[in-house]
Amino acid sequence: MTSDRSICDVTATELARAIARGELSSRDAIEAYLARIASLDARLAAFVTVDADGARRAAQMCDAASAPIGPLHGVPIAIKDLTDTAGLATTYGSVLFRDHVPAEDDLIVARLRRAGAIILGKTNTPEFGFGAVCTNRLRGPTRNPFDLALTSGGSSGGSAVAVATGMAPLAHGTDFGGSVRTPASFCDVASIRPTPGRIPSPRRPLGWDMLATHGFLARSVDDLELALSACAGGDANDPLSLHGAGDDRPIAGRPRIAATPDFGVAPVACEVRARFAAACEALARVGDVELSSPDCGGAIETFGTLRGAHIASSYGELLRMRRTELTPTVIWNIEAGARLSAEAYLNAERRRTVIYRSFRALFTRADILVAPAASVFPWPNEISDVTAIDGAALETPIDYLAVTFIVSLVGFPVLTLPVPRGENELPFGIQVIASPGCESRLFAFGRSLENELGFSHRRPPL
Repeated sequence: MTSDRSICDVTATELARAIARGELSSRDAIEAYLARIASLDARLAAFVTVDADGARRAAQMCDAASAPIGPLHGVPIAIKDLTDTAGLATTYGSVLFRDHVPAEDDLIVARLRRAGAIILGKTNTPEFGFGAVCTNRLRGPTRNPFDLALTSGGSSGGSAVAVATGMAPLAHGTDFGGSVRTPASFCDVASIRPTPGRIPSPRRPLGWDMLATHGFLARSVDDLELALSACAGGDANDPLSLHGAGDDRPIAGRPRIAATPDFGVAPVACEVRARFAAACEALARVGDVELSSPDCGGAIETFGTLRGAHIASSYGELLRMRRTELTPTVIWNIEAGARLSAEAYLNAERRRTVIYRSFRALFTRADILVAPAASVFPWPNEISDVTAIDGAALETPIDYLAVTFIVSLVGFPVLTLPVPRGENELPFGIQVIASPGCESRLFAFGRSLENELGFSHRRPPL
């Protein structure tokens, strides 16, 4: 690794090994990534804040250490700007927090630092993570590196673009209804949304809420596994993090793969269905593929109810006090849940339980479930919301996420991988889903898809 390009284009795992062996200094790695950011980000808008001075100081500390600090020693990482970083601006994508500098790190950031990771900066997100296009009044739109006119996806688009273009070898994201998976699909990178609680969130006001999780985006499965290993582990203040793991043994024999293009209820574009069918044909080379789905009847309405209630609870006061400073997308999201009754909420929880048990039943006859990682392909940045698919109007602006938010609803871990594509085809990814607590099984299966089928990242033409 003697050039800027070679440093920036290796995986995080390879970079960690090179630094640990003394083949590369942390400072040289940081300088290479800062140079890549300087050359590309004016066009792409992946970062809200770049902390060059802080990254250089951290690199000096890594280089001065007598032994590697941890598994991510000297490895640069980008943090989504919804997550607190001590001493570094955290805007949540909102002008209301333009000058907000947290005093403490979120737990995941603290664990990344303890593992030796070096924070390059904060990546762009829609205001409070609500939006189909990765833009806000501070920065954006974050442009898709495969076609600058198109969206990178919400809401971890900044992280996806940073990884896809080699501005960071690894990036953090958050995922409520598909916010690491959709950008991963749009930008040809891999992502992990782990089982809720695998990465604790001890500050979460609703301790048993499992709709949102931290996650990661990277260019390889190994990198995702490395990042998760550095951050996983229980915390007494997060009740979800104290649950035991599932049966995470490797799959014995030829994998049994259940495949669904839409979970029986999600609106999915015809072109996406065709690409997914081609991916399933490839999967049949490594496993026994059967079209099958959990019973997800009522899932779209259920997720909409639960999501609306959570958002109204979290941001209702902000809407009352500072409505004129919020974007229309945020206002719609808050108002969507403001009139829900307790009965509606509990009915949604009841239906959610039925769907969860249907997922569990499917996994008694399948090792892995696969589905598209997005229902549509990237669209122009000027179009703020997906309102129709193949000419059929959607009932709400979030319905295009049904193919991903159904999995959020039940809390199963998801690995997203890009699939092979033709020269003129846009990126497209699949969700690879396992039972709760079975991330190791996902990673092992994902590596087989990378190695045997070429389900892996291809660099954009920048």
